[in-house]
Amino acid sequence: MDPLLLARIQFAANISFHILFPTITIALGWILLFFKLRGRATGDAKWAAAYATWVKVFALSFALGVVSGVTMSFQFGTNWPGYMETVGNIAGPLLGYEVLTAFFLEATFLGIMLFGRRRVSDRMHTIATFLVAFGTTLSAFWILALNSWMQTPSGFEMIDGQAHVTSWFEVIFNPSFPYRLVHMLLASGLTCAFLVAGLSAYRRLRGDDGAEVRATLRTGVYLAAALIPLQILVGDLHGLNTLEHQPQKIAAMEAIWENERGADLRLIAFPDEATRSNGFELSVPYGASLILTHSMDGEIRGLDSFDSHPPVAPLFWGFRVMVGIGVLMLLASWWSAWRLRRTDELPRWLLRTLAGMTFAGWVATLAGWYVTEIGRQPWLVTGVLTTAGAAGPVGAPMIATSLAMYLALYAVLIVSYIWVMTYMARRAMVGDKRKGPAPAAVQAFTDDTQPG
Repeated sequence: MDPLLLARIQFAANISFHILFPTITIALGWILLFFKLRGRATGDAKWAAAYATWVKVFALSFALGVVSGVTMSFQFGTNWPGYMETVGNIAGPLLGYEVLTAFFLEATFLGIMLFGRRRVSDRMHTIATFLVAFGTTLSAFWILALNSWMQTPSGFEMIDGQAHVTSWFEVIFNPSFPYRLVHMLLASGLTCAFLVAGLSAYRRLRGDDGAEVRATLRTGVYLAAALIPLQILVGDLHGLNTLEHQPQKIAAMEAIWENERGADLRLIAFPDEATRSNGFELSVPYGASLILTHSMDGEIRGLDSFDSHPPVAPLFWGFRVMVGIGVLMLLASWWSAWRLRRTDELPRWLLRTLAGMTFAGWVATLAGWYVTEIGRQPWLVTGVLTTAGAAGPVGAPMIATSLAMYLALYAVLIVSYIWVMTYMARRAMVGDKRKGPAPAAVQAFTDDTQPG
């Protein structure tokens, strides 16, 4: 295979695996802070139990996020040396800020969260939880500032083939950054909301009727019900921003080949780049123009009006997967919230639905991430550096070998992670009778981490 394509697949595999875990830790830190504050305010032991259960999930997710992040850094020097050679004056400091201001904060105070409950005051333990939650959000801030700058670069000038900063404010707060940051933070919140609700529903299905699981189920459901309409609103604003700054990405997402006024919203289509047409369409008349321009006769530029554009099919279907999962999240969370407010109980079919959607946030996040990253092609930094221009001299056999190793390792790790999560859910059940000791690798994350 083409070394460039293999290098892209390898980086996509690495970042796809890596992004799963920050998507959890960013919001889970704030959920843990909520558990902590509720416990301090009410004195109810169920919130302390919820904290003790979910802080282990946070630690496991944080560890895998750190390890998987290291492999991406190596690829900048092996597969993509042209990236740092061209835009290293911008990318380097932003990545450094993330490590110095966010990662060190998280890593330092996570130890207090895990092992310090009876070694420090409760107030200090709460502060440590806040600092870890703040650190995860600050980490997202810097990473998304860099990613957004790659999408909509500003605040720089090119000198001898290298990017030099003219305004750090414009670099960080580039045109797409506010929308991308809020969109990602809400995505993390929804991912964690369904994770908490899903594992709590799983425990209910297995007979756990304790106060802790009832509290975490309600927390997850209500959080999801509150965030999903906000995500829809922010997604609309993000789409309008993308239409302004990356219209070719929007055209690919909607499979619009020629300029259209009053463009239909294609719900289903089979884009064919060879014929520059769609083989089959199921569409809503004027829908795309109404959503994207807020006018039924608004004009949307087609792919034929651009010198280059991203591949159409991955963007078209990736966007619809993301939106489809979002609609399911809306229906499941609102119906569950309505039932909980009326009866404080959920029927088994709804518990099964929530349990089945435990990792739905991962699917939506990956689909949205693919739309974002593939939609930038053929550019690595829009208008500045092409993907081909950043590629290194590593041959296809070497990349293919390392890619196969990565994929095998990631498959084992993701299966192990999900297994450990379900094991912890079963172990946390009230009255659960374990038949024997857990494997050593699992015991570290499931034993009570507090002394005494």
